[in-house]
Amino acid sequence: MRIDPIEINTQTKLISGYRSGDKAIQDKFDYRPFHQETYVQRAKDISGKQYDREGLSAVLSELNANWGGVQATMHNIERLKDENSMVVVGGQQAGLLTGPLFTIHKIISIINFSKEQESRLGRPVIPVFWIAGEDHDFEEINHVMMPQADRMKKNKVGQRPEQKRSVSDLEIDQDQAGKWLEKVFSQLQETDNTRSLYSCCQDILKSSGTYVDFFSKIILRLFGEDGLVLVDSGSPSVRKLESDNFLAMINNQSEISRGVYQAIQKNRNEGYPVELDAEPDSGHLFYHLEGERILLFKEEGDRWAGKQNECSFTTAELRQIAMEHPERLSNNVVTRPLMQELLFPTLAFFGGPGEVGYWSVLKPAFHALDVKMPPVLPRLSFTLVDKNTEKVARNLSLAIDRVVGRGVHAEKTNWIASQTNPPIKALTEQVKKSIEEAHRPLRKAAEEIRADLKHIADKNLEYLYGDIDFIEDRINKTLQDMHRKTLEDYDSVNLCLYPEGGLQERSWNALPWINHHGKDFIKHLTASSFDYRIAHYIVYL
Repeated sequence: MRIDPIEINTQTKLISGYRSGDKAIQDKFDYRPFHQETYVQRAKDISGKQYDREGLSAVLSELNANWGGVQATMHNIERLKDENSMVVVGGQQAGLLTGPLFTIHKIISIINFSKEQESRLGRPVIPVFWIAGEDHDFEEINHVMMPQADRMKKNKVGQRPEQKRSVSDLEIDQDQAGKWLEKVFSQLQETDNTRSLYSCCQDILKSSGTYVDFFSKIILRLFGEDGLVLVDSGSPSVRKLESDNFLAMINNQSEISRGVYQAIQKNRNEGYPVELDAEPDSGHLFYHLEGERILLFKEEGDRWAGKQNECSFTTAELRQIAMEHPERLSNNVVTRPLMQELLFPTLAFFGGPGEVGYWSVLKPAFHALDVKMPPVLPRLSFTLVDKNTEKVARNLSLAIDRVVGRGVHAEKTNWIASQTNPPIKALTEQVKKSIEEAHRPLRKAAEEIRADLKHIADKNLEYLYGDIDFIEDRINKTLQDMHRKTLEDYDSVNLCLYPEGGLQERSWNALPWINHHGKDFIKHLTASSFDYRIAHYIVYL
């Protein structure tokens, strides 16, 4: 395996400046993330704070044991009781078969950095993955993308929930999920790994009650030996630990909401727009009512309510709910990072580019609760290149890094155009120009005889152009048929490296790669060294 760093032009202005050390952007955070002294200082800052380590360990032990946590995971949960221990954390939704590859990349980042910092700091550093199980949008996770011809196609599970329920509570329709899994595997090329992989996924599916269970069990099969610890934020047992933290968010709602709103406006004025809905009256908490999740707003006076008045509480009533029924509350995108910080002694947080963007406006929210934002690191980003794709790209004289950044459309178009001399496009334009010149006296004569005849003459020229376009189209189609194999090679490289006009990690699932290469390449990546200022790496398998 070879791992090469590359530059890509897909970064936003904010994330690019953050990586390069732009002071104006890094001042939006509490720590400079790319310096080792930051983590020495962060470890000192954590040492003075109290966490419910016993309660957290008990809950994590129960959850991870139910998901098949191996000894390394359970040992790390036990180590969390150590007052000197810290965590590196990041999270994502519970995608089917792990979801898009960027979820795997995020977990690799967390594990890799945990090992590195434990060695450097001489203190236990535990990798934790936060599953956003309270999310209700099943449409976001109910599918995987699989290659079909020259496109990536969605493969949706047939289950259609009757009402919106959190993913943690959504029971799997085993019949529909089983048919879906069979269909997905039918699209894989048969390898030495396929049958055992299918059998493994079947067993995990049948033993899973919810989609969070299905996700968690697969993740622990892949990363359990690295000591990864999972937490489901939608679990009632986790919510019980969060009671006091919900109270803190309720009591400081005004400062949190106002501060984040002002930071969003400041970012926008500075040219760093953030896709985050936050108004001064946002409560930044959800209330769960009969399976629905209702976003609360703080209205004039002492009233919290849903936008459509689905529910309403005084501040005292909401505090009572937080104390007695914390499972009825959950966090939104603004308060989820706060809850994470209050639950875990966090050495560092890993986020995708979008997450780093919206964390850039959350500093006031952390300070409202008298805590610092942890160091925020952009997760690793990879493009996997198999030997066949590498070979085809080389034969076509395609530079891998350029294809990752922009695809093959220009090279493919230029190649087909070069198969005739002169190129058909140039011939077509030349013929049209000759026709226009020969036709000009006729149009002039028509206009001089009667004004309305000019329109007829112009229309006649358009018809002639149309006939030329028709011939051009037929010639091009014939050329494409003659060179179909080469054009398909261009498409196959594009599908692997630039699917759907973007990075591989956003469309591809890990399944086809594990099917062909096993999971050793994942182990190799977790054990490698990386510079987190680098935006992207090419991994040659």
